Amino acid sequence: MNSLSLSHSLRRLWALERFGPSVRFFIALACCMTWSWYHAQMELLTPLFLGVIASALAESDDSWQGRLLSICVTLVLFLLTSISVELLHPYPWFFISALSIATFWLIMLGALGERYATVAYATLILAIYTMIGLEQSGDTSATLSQQPLLLVTGAAIYGVLSVLWYGIFSQQPLQHSLARLFREQCAYLKAKSALFEPLRNMDIEGHRLIIAKQNSRVVAALNDTKTLILHRVGGRSSSKVKRYLKLYFLAQDIHERASSSHYQYQELSKAFFHSDVLFRCLRLLRQQGDGCKALAKAIELRQPFDYGGGHSAALEDLQAAIAYLKQQNNPQWRDLLRSLRALANNLSALDHLLRDAANPDVVALTQDSTILDRDPKTLKEAFERISQNFSIHSLLFRHALRLSIAVAVCYGVMQLLHPEQGYWILLTTVFVCRPNYGATRNRLVERILGTILGLGTSWVLFELFPELWIQALIAVAAGVIYFATRTSHYKISTAFITLMVLFCFNQVGDGYNLFLPRLTDTLIGSAIAGLAVFFILPDWQGRRLNVVLAQTLRSNSRYLKQIMLEYTQGKTDDMAYRVARRDAHNADAALSSTLTNMLKEPGYFRKQTDIGFRFLLLSHTLLSYISALGAHRETLAHAPTYLQLNQEAVLLADSLEQIAQQLIKREPIEIDCEAEQKQSYRLRDLPEEEDDTLRLLQTQLLLISQQLGSIRSLAAQVLNKT
Repeated sequence: MNSLSLSHSLRRLWALERFGPSVRFFIALACCMTWSWYHAQMELLTPLFLGVIASALAESDDSWQGRLLSICVTLVLFLLTSISVELLHPYPWFFISALSIATFWLIMLGALGERYATVAYATLILAIYTMIGLEQSGDTSATLSQQPLLLVTGAAIYGVLSVLWYGIFSQQPLQHSLARLFREQCAYLKAKSALFEPLRNMDIEGHRLIIAKQNSRVVAALNDTKTLILHRVGGRSSSKVKRYLKLYFLAQDIHERASSSHYQYQELSKAFFHSDVLFRCLRLLRQQGDGCKALAKAIELRQPFDYGGGHSAALEDLQAAIAYLKQQNNPQWRDLLRSLRALANNLSALDHLLRDAANPDVVALTQDSTILDRDPKTLKEAFERISQNFSIHSLLFRHALRLSIAVAVCYGVMQLLHPEQGYWILLTTVFVCRPNYGATRNRLVERILGTILGLGTSWVLFELFPELWIQALIAVAAGVIYFATRTSHYKISTAFITLMVLFCFNQVGDGYNLFLPRLTDTLIGSAIAGLAVFFILPDWQGRRLNVVLAQTLRSNSRYLKQIMLEYTQGKTDDMAYRVARRDAHNADAALSSTLTNMLKEPGYFRKQTDIGFRFLLLSHTLLSYISALGAHRETLAHAPTYLQLNQEAVLLADSLEQIAQQLIKREPIEIDCEAEQKQSYRLRDLPEEEDDTLRLLQTQLLLISQQLGSIRSLAAQVLNKT
């Protein structure tokens, strides 16, 4: 029993997402520490550690072949950067000019994709690490060849470990990503289930806002998983990769069905308050959420997934409850019962998808199983991608220009004040300065608090453990904790990187002397970053709210048009449809993120926050109505009334596109559109179809049309307040 318990504990430990990278980081630091101790050259420890950190920051997921190529390119860039810094360091004017230009272009490389942005950012960090090493040594001539070699050696140690790890455990990152995706799906389904609480005066808008925010997390997880799969799918993809690809497509289908709405919750709650049908919907959604959670656990632990058998009974009970309500022959319930049947069918389809996830190998891939790769494939495409962002309206361009100016200001402050370890000012500014004010403010506060916490902890540990060998072990442990928490708990990671740096410097007797410089430099660097993001081409989210809203409406319009093509031609799930669906959800997530950032901006720029959140509720509701159409796709081209319904759908999509254009161009928006009001009347007065799918199409189009008036009103308010 003990051995089984130990095995299970080890399996759970191995399943932790940050465990593998932390192990690699620990081995790399331990190798550097052992080598320095063995040769009695502890002064070499700091540049070796900094090289390991820079290499880890440059790491991005890939196959082992791709990782090998990436690490080779990274090491060459690191070496050239480090040598350039040391050659130009004695000439301040040339140095700061080169550093500012390099900063601008390294940030602009982010236009090529996440992998390029990661390597470019790590290269910039390594340039500053080289300066720190020079300042520590104090003798440039003696270290001209030493510093670059040490930094690159540390980077190479981690790089070799990374390549070997990806070669042996190539699917582990994908497993973690899929598991995270299904956990977010679980949270989304349970958030959605709260709408079926049979409560009087329920805060529908509050629940919808929670759902919209959770939807953005699901979308982010879907995008991350897609990126990982792209790096592994090819002509010789393994059976495991194909299995994970099927799980990814299943997750997409689950998301589309989970985000569907066939009804207005207030009407359902009012009509069926004394029935148990809403409770049965709630229970089934929560059971399916638990199924997603169990699937996530099975993927992480590499165990078989057992969906269980209780869900069939829950579905049967829901169908029986709907049948009982139908027997009451209440004419007021007729439309609502159609919506309930559509909901039950959707939940049944969700159940089938989760059952398929138990054995994805037997699931056939869609007709078009390719995944859109947005990364440039040629130098021409790369140049075009960067040139497209070479505009004052580009957020990336503004951030690159802002950071390059901030770097120059930091260097000027260093030359003016001549602080000890002044390059920490530069390092702090680069880490703290984010593309928008809200993210920068968060990072600034966490950086300062983390530094203070790290300094206090270091002082206590210095007093408790004066032995250098114990301090060396503490430095390694602190480095590992920093790496494990750097993306999720920045304040904690800052505290431990501060601890690691001080204990490394103390190996040569400088630890105590750096407490005040570390704090002072952090405060100065944070202040420069905060002022830069406030005054230099600031990206106030409120000023571009109209553009974000327009992108949301435009994406919904394209999604609706693609759905109607599927009804015309038959369900294909081709790339065009999947891209339109993903773009619609990405736009919805972008709107949620924009509004969250707006809450952190100064009061003047938050004046439209209330309108923005009301628009988010409307747009997410609109997306859920459109998603319901996508969830029930089947060929209807030969149905008698389909042509008219298709024309009405095209008119709705055109209306959304029109409002989007007016938002972008800041043109006056007609609030009471007579044509759209007439369209609502037409959809309401159409003869009731006996076919459930046709009736569903008619109902959903009517629900969409009823949103247009409110959308126009809020869009007009946005333009009036800007």
